[in-house]
Amino acid sequence: MWQIITDIGPGNLATFIAGGLLVNLTPGQDVFFATASGLKGGPRAGVMAGLGVGIGALWHVALSAFGLSALIAANPMALHAIKYAGAAYLLYIAWKSWRDTGEVTGRNGQNSGWSALRKGALTNMLNPKPILFMLAFLPQFVNSDGGPVWMQILLLGTIFGITGTLITVGYGYLAGRAGHAIAARMGMLNKVAAVLFAALAARLITE
Repeated sequence: MWQIITDIGPGNLATFIAGGLLVNLTPGQDVFFATASGLKGGPRAGVMAGLGVGIGALWHVALSAFGLSALIAANPMALHAIKYAGAAYLLYIAWKSWRDTGEVTGRNGQNSGWSALRKGALTNMLNPKPILFMLAFLPQFVNSDGGPVWMQILLLGTIFGITGTLITVGYGYLAGRAGHAIAARMGMLNKVAAVLFAALAARLITE
């Protein structure tokens, strides 16, 4: 574990964790689903929805780690192409986030805990957007001169998935407890997300 952290670089890893936390705090489809479930079914439904989303996220982490490692092993220059394609995708996400008003209601949520868990996991696993985001985000923090790429991506993705799960669970729980009060903040958080995504893209382009 420590060798992988050394390969990535402690400073680079700290930047990744900080950036990942900010990304996870900003509302996306997963947060909307957990929040809607909390609004509809209460704190338990919101928490279970967040856990289901986390299961789906780990699925995408595995696909990213082994898929990217196979591609980069076949063509080492592919990492650079992936990074620049990722920067373009992050700019697109920034534009989408800036335009998103963040409106959320309980009509798309689940009022049963186990139903929320199942739907959260399945919708996230079958949604191509999370893996596209991971393909754009995770390689920016990979050290191509370090150890195995798949191990670096797996560690980064696991950290991102765990923190994202905890935050999404938190959204679901708070929505269940506080009702519509949390939903009113979604639009503002989307503006923060847009600035963050644009900054990540700029970081890569100017490296």
